Amino acid sequence: MSKFLPFRCNLETFIDDLKSKTQTNLTQVEKLLTQEDKTFANFVKPLELQEEELEHFFTPLSHLNAVNNSEQTQKVYTEALPIITEYSTQLSQNLDIYNAFKTIQQKEAETLNYEQKRVIKLNIQNFELSGAHLDTKTKARLQEINIRKSELANQFSQNLLDATNAYEYIITDEKDVEGLPESEKESAKLEKEGQIKYKFTLQMPSYIAYMTYGPNRAIREELYRAYVSRAPQNAAIIDELLELRQEMSELLGFQNYAEYSLASKMAKSTDSVLNFLNSLLDNSIEQAKKELTQLQNIAPQELKIHDAAYYSEILKKEQYAIDEEEYRPYFEQRNVVNGMFDFLEKLFGISFKAVNEKLWHEKAYAYDVYEKENLKARVYFDLEARKSKRSGAWMHNWQSHATNEKGEVQLASAFVVCNFPPSSDSQPSLLRHDDVVTLFHETGHTIHHILSEVKENEVSGVNGVEWDAVEYPSQFLENFAYEPKVLKLFAKHHTTGEIIPDVMIEKLVKSKNFLSAMGMLRQLEFSLFDFKLHTKAYKEEQVQELLDTLREKTALIKPPRYNKFQNGFAHIFAGGYAAGYYSYKWAEVLSADTFYAVADEGIFNSKTAQKYLEIILHNGGAKSMQELYIELMGREADTKQLLRLNGIK
Repeated sequence: MSKFLPFRCNLETFIDDLKSKTQTNLTQVEKLLTQEDKTFANFVKPLELQEEELEHFFTPLSHLNAVNNSEQTQKVYTEALPIITEYSTQLSQNLDIYNAFKTIQQKEAETLNYEQKRVIKLNIQNFELSGAHLDTKTKARLQEINIRKSELANQFSQNLLDATNAYEYIITDEKDVEGLPESEKESAKLEKEGQIKYKFTLQMPSYIAYMTYGPNRAIREELYRAYVSRAPQNAAIIDELLELRQEMSELLGFQNYAEYSLASKMAKSTDSVLNFLNSLLDNSIEQAKKELTQLQNIAPQELKIHDAAYYSEILKKEQYAIDEEEYRPYFEQRNVVNGMFDFLEKLFGISFKAVNEKLWHEKAYAYDVYEKENLKARVYFDLEARKSKRSGAWMHNWQSHATNEKGEVQLASAFVVCNFPPSSDSQPSLLRHDDVVTLFHETGHTIHHILSEVKENEVSGVNGVEWDAVEYPSQFLENFAYEPKVLKLFAKHHTTGEIIPDVMIEKLVKSKNFLSAMGMLRQLEFSLFDFKLHTKAYKEEQVQELLDTLREKTALIKPPRYNKFQNGFAHIFAGGYAAGYYSYKWAEVLSADTFYAVADEGIFNSKTAQKYLEIILHNGGAKSMQELYIELMGREADTKQLLRLNGIK
């Protein structure tokens, strides 16, 4: 059980294999339920392990569908979703399993360890949030809702990917690419019939490049319009999803989906979330207005939303004499990855060793991870943008650190996926500093999962961690991407090998909080929109009206009417962040507080960093993050540190 799984996914037989595995599992559940004397060892543990094995089988398909999307992966994934959802719903609503968990919780209260108690507590909570205790008719309706919700989320995501891939803008006039960095021009260049043209798309590296450096205002507006009006058919999906979420919440005894969502989070009430977000808004708005005035002052005409990134870049150069393009030769992708490994070794004593394994794409690669020379985990990196890959960046956990019934250890594994500028035979993948921050962020999630020492897989790594705490380790790590002594580990010129000069680091650090209050307002707009949207049943135009109302306070530059941001808000309509987007800010309070504790101790010899490894990373979801945090810091989190981190006075 100790070795890593080979990455395999047979699309031809997947559906039949999935049906067979789920049926075998259900038969095994019936067998376990016939036992007279049910215990953690003979009932809970086998259930945990069979769910883990099903996860091992299903994850390669969902991963492939996200990183090598094709008609075949779409077809198989779409067919698999109702099967896995129906299976999960059947289990999560099984009253006999629910009652068995409650009996074991009472009977073994004195003998279970804290990991086992947490597994039982979370399972009972999940059963109650799935309606296991409700009547047959209600359970059947909840099952229908769950299957439909998963189909809609998948369709939302696919519509967005298709719309992103369908669009391209061809530039024939060289004047329209003047001022673009050479690397961006090279990436966009097309040579046809002796004529040089430039192609820009809605893929993130391409879109950001033109919005930041593109001199033609009309083209910027055209790209912006295409980006914010993608996938209009998702509006109907949003309406149906919101209706289903509201109905589900009411069937489970909650007033709305926001209340349902908070039942398993750190935040205890809808008021506490809204007060938290509004407090950040009130603290940030005056500084944001001053930042906007600075931006407006350098624009020759009224600043429109599609001008913001372009003039921000000009203002940044003016204020800090910083040109992001000058930095990219120092952030060659592999150098950054290897330097980040050096940093993690110095901070936590973990090391990475390359693995020669054939993977799903030639640009993907794998590393084994060691802690104190013990093999601990495997991590797969797939970092470059391509047409078949979903946009954005994420960590996807695969295996979880655990022990089986015989006490044999299973090691953890995870995928790190980003969309960085692609490398070619003539050009390496040179990152923006923002990309470096993204890589650190996703690696923060990854080490949270893989360094777990928990024996029960359901609370190992990121499993069992409250959703509004799950961003804490990722945000904690990303803060180090601005630290001079960390940057010097990997910021080396890709042709000369020269380490980044101190003066460039100084500019980067000073510019870190450039327009940070405006950035804060943008994140608060997303968070408030998501949370309020789930406090009652909004329909059709009401969704846009809610967003418009919030924007009166949060959007200092008024977005045009064609901006249908919500149709692309995959985090809440196709990911797990519904009524939980606020989690980014909630967790940022924990991460800022911990980061300053480590930074103030000098980083590499930090006692807090060692405690963080032992308390937060080794414990995964085996205890509530509230409990672990107080164990780490000896107190509640200090919210002022978040404002300090963002340079907001």
